[in-house]
Amino acid sequence: MNMIEIISTRRNIKNFKPDPVNVEQMNTWLQAATMAPNHKLTEPWEVYWVGEETRAKLNHKTNFFNAPIVIVVISKHGANELETKENAIATACFVQNFILSAWAEGVGTFWSSMAMAPKMREILGVPSDYEVIGIFGVGYPEEVNAPRERIAIQQKMKHLS
Repeated sequence: MNMIEIISTRRNIKNFKPDPVNVEQMNTWLQAATMAPNHKLTEPWEVYWVGEETRAKLNHKTNFFNAPIVIVVISKHGANELETKENAIATACFVQNFILSAWAEGVGTFWSSMAMAPKMREILGVPSDYEVIGIFGVGYPEEVNAPRERIAIQQKMKHLS
């Protein structure tokens, strides 16, 4: 697949096969993700691998759709409010790079914001000087839903003089 096909066919997966995902391959995708743009090369992202005990404590209503791997991606606060925002944006770019790298090789993800809740942050041990970007189920999709219609980008453009 070319990049446009990878972007266009990626979906939030809600039904995973039990097949394991190769951890070395995960690390390759995560390393590639570090090429995300990040102002002042802050590299603010960190990745937590969620084990079975922690996963049980999180008690996600669908158990992350039975994904074989669950990770959390967090972003370190900056020296000021602007840098904190820049770091979160850079970390979201990191996440997108990871998701697209995985998808290019047939591995899907489920992105949830549940880890932002104070109780979940506590369970995960997220330091107070970090933002949670998301918690992700990672695995081979059992099914891939059809894309939902999107608004044409031309309707979201403004040309400035």
